Amino acid sequence: MYDHGMIAPVVALAIWSLIMLIWLYATRIPAMQKAQIKPDAATKAQMEALPAARVAANYNHLMEQPTIFYALCFALQLMNQDSHINIGLAWAYVLLRVIHSLVQATANVIIVRFAIFVVASLVLMALAFHAAMALLI
Repeated sequence: MYDHGMIAPVVALAIWSLIMLIWLYATRIPAMQKAQIKPDAATKAQMEALPAARVAANYNHLMEQPTIFYALCFALQLMNQDSHINIGLAWAYVLLRVIHSLVQATANVIIVRFAIFVVASLVLMALAFHAAMALLI
C-alpha cells in the first residue's frame, strides 16, 4: 500500500472516476433510448429528468475537487513528503470519494452525502497543510 507513495491513491481515484463514467453511459444511454430522447436535441431539463442524472452529477463532482487532490499528491511526492500519514490521508480521501459516489448515485441521502463531503474536504485540507508546511521547512 505504501510502496508507490502518493501515486497509488491518484491512480485509484482516476480509475474510480472512469468506473463512474462507464456507469454513467451504462445508465444514461438506455434511459435516453427509453425516453426517446435524441442526443443532438436533448434539453438540459430532459437530461436532468433521467434516472442517470445523479450518476452524471457525481461524475462531474469527480472532475472538480479531486483535481486539488491530484495536484497535492503530486506536489507531496515531488517534495519527498510521501510519509505514512500523507499516504494514509490520500487513501482516506479516495475511500471517502468512492463512498460519496455510491451514496450520491444510489440512495442520495443529502445529509449523509454532505457529511462525507465535509470529512473528505477536511482530509484534503490536511494534505494541503502538509504540503504548505513542507514548503516552509
